[in-house]
Formats: sequence, structure tokens, C-alpha cells
Amino acid sequence: MVIGNNVFTGNMAKLNYEPHEIVRAEVYNVGERIKPNFDFIEDFDDYESFSQIMPGEKIIFNAKITSGPRKGETVTAEQTFSAQLIDRSKDVEKGDKILLINNNIGWYFNGYARINQLLILGLIFVLCLLIFGGKKGFNTILSLSFTCIAIFTVFIPAILSGQNIYLMSLLVCAYVSAMVPLIVMGYNKKSLSAILGCIAGVIIAGLITLIMNKVMLLTGIADEHSRYLIRLPGDVQLDLKAIIFAGIIIGAMGAIMDVSISISSALWEIKEKVVTIKFKELFRSGINIGRDIMGTMADTLILAYIGCSLTLVLLLSVTSRSLLELFNSEMIAVEILQALAGSLGILFAMPLTALFCSVIYIKISAVKTADTSADK
Repeated sequence: MVIGNNVFTGNMAKLNYEPHEIVRAEVYNVGERIKPNFDFIEDFDDYESFSQIMPGEKIIFNAKITSGPRKGETVTAEQTFSAQLIDRSKDVEKGDKILLINNNIGWYFNGYARINQLLILGLIFVLCLLIFGGKKGFNTILSLSFTCIAIFTVFIPAILSGQNIYLMSLLVCAYVSAMVPLIVMGYNKKSLSAILGCIAGVIIAGLITLIMNKVMLLTGIADEHSRYLIRLPGDVQLDLKAIIFAGIIIGAMGAIMDVSISISSALWEIKEKVVTIKFKELFRSGINIGRDIMGTMADTLILAYIGCSLTLVLLLSVTSRSLLELFNSEMIAVEILQALAGSLGILFAMPLTALFCSVIYIKISAVKTADTSADK
């Protein structure tokens, strides 16, 4: 991961955005509130053209910088609001912990500091894992850390440096699919079966996504954020359809991995308790276990995608004139594709994991036992 970060970060396209200084600060004095001036409204023929540049009110305040080289310095800043109040946040008050941005003209309010609250919640999550999970909980934290590092220090820089998104997403999925079971379950037959089942399910989800990308004639502009990616400065042109592919298989990988580990672990316990169990019986047990898991896992994945895109669904439901138009929009179509491709990956991972477990636990074990007896 260190080598990958150095390679891809070094080749990353130079984004020509003008850097702005962002610091933490604490408000210690709130000054005047400046109301907007509407004297020039008569220059506009209609409200719509006026509303595009309609001024909003400002709050002038003083704050003390609490981070960076300017720590301890006192600055005057302003909090501005649009006239429509769509992006209205709470008015700053004395004692508020905030972020300030310096755009080379002055200091402006850039949101409330939320990192400390998230760190506290994250610490509670880690403590709960350690308390309830013990050693397994520690291994879970370790695997989660390696996963996040791989995504943010290798995968993201690789995309921005112009690497093949399809290849990089598959490599990251293969790495995470192998790393997590090995750390959580150890190096054994259980983890090997789970790894093979997870990789197979991810590959199937990826193949379905590739086929549907072509059949549905997707452009890759799945939301408003995609439009900004098209206009990124620099020489690198991002493949938006490849980003959809990467998002689907990475999003589905967690659920597929969960199913594969559950089945491989359950079948290992069966094999340990029933030593004389046959290949067909173990495979049939894996299928039955998979059927019980199937409903909740498919629901979990689909509900997760719906929850993440709920605002988009509500907006398009209001603005669309019919259900045909709603479900034909690319934004909704991509969300449905994500849910269905991921769910199909889960469905295929179940019998494949059961098959891998049956082969590794019984067939390969029987061959090794026979070879050992022959040597003796």
C-alpha cells in the first residue's frame, strides 16, 4: 500500500484549483447583521432573473484560530446566506467551533467543526467491537483499517492519476476479499473457501454490470457529482461508466464477503461435528444455509442503496411526470442496477462458496489423508 500510494500519488494529475487556507476557529464575538439591499430590483424584468444574483444577509463575527500556523490569531470573518435560505445553517454564536476559509479576499464561515463528534462516535464503535468481539473484534478493526487505507491511499489516487479504473477496482476487491478473511478467520480452509466464494461473487456482479452498461447505453452521468468529474482540470479524463462499475462491485463486495464467510464458517462447523459427512450432503447443507441468508442479504443491499439515494429518489419522484419517466432516468436506473447486480453477486456467491467448501473440506482433505497413509 505504501508503494502504491507513492506511485499513484506521484503520477496524480495536477488539479489547478487555487489553494485556500482552511483553519479551525472558535467564535468569541458576534457583531452586526447586514441585511440585503434590494434597491436594484427595478433593473430586472422578472423575479427569476433577479433571484439568480439576489443578495443574502451576512453576519460579521470575530473568531480565534485554534489550529495551524496562525493558531492564536484573531480574525474578522463573515457568515453569508443565500436569499432563498436553501443552504441556511445555524447562525454563529459565541463559543461555536467552526471552520474558516481564506479565499485571499477575507475570512469566511465554512461550516461547523464536526470532526470531534465523529471521532468520539468512532471511538465508541471501536470500544464496542473490542468489548463484544474480543480478539475477533480487534481483527475486525485491523481489517477495516487496511481496507480504508487501500481505498483512500491507493485506489482513489490511482483513478485520479489516470490508471485503468476497471483493473484497479478488481485488484482492490481481490486484495480486500483475501485480506479480511485471512485477518478475521486466520489462514485455514475456512478463509480459503470464503475468499474464493467472495471473489467469484464479485466477478459475477462485475460481469453483469459490464453487460448492462452496454445494453442500457449508460453515459455514466449518474448524479450531479458526475458532471463535476467531467470538468476536472488536468490531462486525465475520467471514464464515468468505469466509475459506475467500480462503485457497484466495491459496494456489493462487503455483503458478498459476509455471505461467503457465513457459509464457509457454518459448513466448517458441520464438517468438524460430522466427520463422516459426504460431499453431496455438505453441499446441500451449504445451499440450505444460503437460502436462509438470501432474503436478508438481498434486502440489506437494496435497502442500503435506497437509503443512500433517498433524497435523489424523492426529488425525481416529484419532478417526473410518470413512473415510466422516473424509472427510465439514468440516475434511478443506475441505482437499480447497483442493487440488482450486487444482489445477483450474492445469489451466485452462495452456491459457489458451498461448492468450494465441499471440495476443500472433503475432496482435498481426503486426497491429503490418502497421501499421508501411503507415505507411512
